[in-house]
Amino acid sequence: MVQAMFKLASLAGPVRAVSRVSMRNFAAAPEMIKYEIVGEKKNVALITLNRPKALNALCGQLMNELRNVLIQLDADNSVGAIVLTGSEKAFAAGADIKEMINRPFHETFGGRFLEEWTAISDINKPVIAAVNGFALGGGCELAMMCDIIYAGDKAQFGQPEINIGTIPGAGGTQRWARTAGKSVAMEMCLTGERMAAKEAKEVGIVSKVLPAAETVPAAIKLGEKIAAQSPLIVQICKEAVNRAYETTLREGLHVERRLFHATFATKDRKEGMTAFAEKRKPEWKSE
Repeated sequence: MVQAMFKLASLAGPVRAVSRVSMRNFAAAPEMIKYEIVGEKKNVALITLNRPKALNALCGQLMNELRNVLIQLDADNSVGAIVLTGSEKAFAAGADIKEMINRPFHETFGGRFLEEWTAISDINKPVIAAVNGFALGGGCELAMMCDIIYAGDKAQFGQPEINIGTIPGAGGTQRWARTAGKSVAMEMCLTGERMAAKEAKEVGIVSKVLPAAETVPAAIKLGEKIAAQSPLIVQICKEAVNRAYETTLREGLHVERRLFHATFATKDRKEGMTAFAEKRKPEWKSE
């Protein structure tokens, strides 16, 4: 696989419209992100956090680079799914504490510190986290912002912020509670203890646990399977699942039904059903 690395200018916010931008045209290399197009059909993007000496601690520069890369990938029609990973030792060991030690309250609150991280969960395309090693603090929160988590058997998850006199600030208290329940969320956030990959799967944080060496390849294969579907219908389905995660059952059912109805306005829905009836593979147009 040919590796392409790049650095992008800062963008104002999440890109919702699809454009014809191709990430393969970018040549400038960022310092803390590695990027390559992978998969048999070259339709899956693999992003690797690349700050090994700091165990991929999530400093401002790294998060800006990651945010910009994801926004551009979201607008790249050649990419159907995104895999986000770190190293075998650490997915991300947390936010960069050195950057936060001397931050005054007025700058933190007034500047809405960490708010820009939410751009990751606003990406329209599916994002799969392939987690090995430590996923702690902000690293755990980053993994949970992704749509699916595959974990290596040695992976560890946790919210240790309580040990340094603060609390999770990028979704830790909220996503743990919504996924694993109040009791587990309280225990994780109030003690700072770590959770092994097997238990994380049992409580619903992780979708699948694999040997460490197989985690990224398995995530890429999953990305390929998703990328083989209609990009338009994948986006609609992701929105429906997210609504279930973020709202009441009644509201979620209403939105799901309306989104289901909306697929009948697409050419891909008709093509998919016609191909099934004719016993052939569908040819998606994303229309």
